Amino acid sequence: MLAYHASHEQFAPSHLVKMVIEAEKAGFEAIHSSDHFHPWSKNQGHSGFSFSWLGAAMQATTLPFSVICAPGQRYHPAIVAQAAATLSEMFPGRFTLELGSGEALNELITGKSWPAKRIRNDRLLECATIIRRLLNGEQVTYHGHVDIKEAKLYTLPEKQPALFCAAISEQTSDWAHSWADGLITTGGDKESTQKKISAFRKGSDKQIFIQVSFCFANDREEAIDEAYHQWRSNLLPSEKLSDLGSTEQFDDAAKDISRDEVAEKVKIITSVPELMDWIAPYQELKVDRVILHNIHRKQEGFIEAFRRK
Repeated sequence: MLAYHASHEQFAPSHLVKMVIEAEKAGFEAIHSSDHFHPWSKNQGHSGFSFSWLGAAMQATTLPFSVICAPGQRYHPAIVAQAAATLSEMFPGRFTLELGSGEALNELITGKSWPAKRIRNDRLLECATIIRRLLNGEQVTYHGHVDIKEAKLYTLPEKQPALFCAAISEQTSDWAHSWADGLITTGGDKESTQKKISAFRKGSDKQIFIQVSFCFANDREEAIDEAYHQWRSNLLPSEKLSDLGSTEQFDDAAKDISRDEVAEKVKIITSVPELMDWIAPYQELKVDRVILHNIHRKQEGFIEAFRRK
């Protein structure tokens, strides 16, 4: 299944609704959404509220949707559970909730300190357990990295949404197997991707989503220019991506990344057949969904090219 990625950090939510409508018409089979309070760069320039947008976008289409969410600091897990229950009641069988440990860029707005990765993972597991219990209809009281008192959801879907773990490493994928219904991870070379899949599945039939990012344009130089403008701050090391706390810090940390470095590190695609050839190894790994994130701002041209092919 091929999914279209709706990038809240790059587009206004009203624009994103129009694009997912067109993506469905073009033949995409699912929609995936980011969830940002701040963009990675001022050049990206947006940060709509994903849960408000999801209701509108799911009403406007018929496709399954998924969203990455980081409960525990910016979002209380009870609110995440309520949002997931509401969307799943309104749109049965169409919503998947992907839980991650978060990034300081979005979470530091609470004014609280940014925990170490180990503590963030512990907190994530606590939140996932709370969310699942609430979706089961239980009344939940708990005190730990997060606190919750006598919370109970009174509007529940007939079928619970799947709770995925968002992981970028083999170690985190292995850890997630014990509690997550599925895994969403980023695409890399086939060998490293297979290791993450194997670490999570362990012979089970749990679902795997792979997200890949690229810059699509008919002209290669245009694609490189756009990747440099939009995505160079995302090429920072993974620890910086998690720990830098503001858009300004990202722009400052990325100021010395050159256009040539971007051209080397960002996959540049100039045709849909080239794109299909590039993602073929991921499909061979028997993943359930390949999420296509074109970082170019001219999304309509990409969607139309996808439709024609």
